[in-house]
Amino acid sequence: MNGQYSIRTLYRKEWEEAMQLAWDTFMIYEAPDYTMRGVQSFREFVKDPGLKKMFLDGSYQVWGAFEKGIMIGVISIRNRSHISLLFVDTDHHRQGVATALLKTLFSYARNEMNISEITVNAAPYATGFYHKAGFVDLCQEKTTDGIRYTPMIIHLEEEKQKQV
Repeated sequence: MNGQYSIRTLYRKEWEEAMQLAWDTFMIYEAPDYTMRGVQSFREFVKDPGLKKMFLDGSYQVWGAFEKGIMIGVISIRNRSHISLLFVDTDHHRQGVATALLKTLFSYARNEMNISEITVNAAPYATGFYHKAGFVDLCQEKTTDGIRYTPMIIHLEEEKQKQV
């Protein structure tokens, strides 16, 4: 339990709710900075039946933050070491939920998968958050299929040392 919320891996039945949370939050904070093509690309991603199948078979890990049984945040990792989604419900921004989700993922990567670095393609709205968390830019902002992002990386041993 972190504050008034808990974090755990998602149950199979929670997939749609998690993707809806990601979509709703994306539309508020990210979509205004994207072209119509970018918005459509993100929509296709969260609706992708292949992604859902990967989640259901355990090859796409997703955690949720819950407050009184209601999902308030979500984080996912693909290819063992790449954050593909991190969204927190608007009413819970700046309350440490995203940071707690990130720490959960870092712990999982280090302890369960023996991963020493994590990458993310940070959306414009999220770059400051990732920098504050210890991520560094790999290059300048890019755009692919209308999606704007800055490729970033964090070395988990360095992140761990910063917390000491």
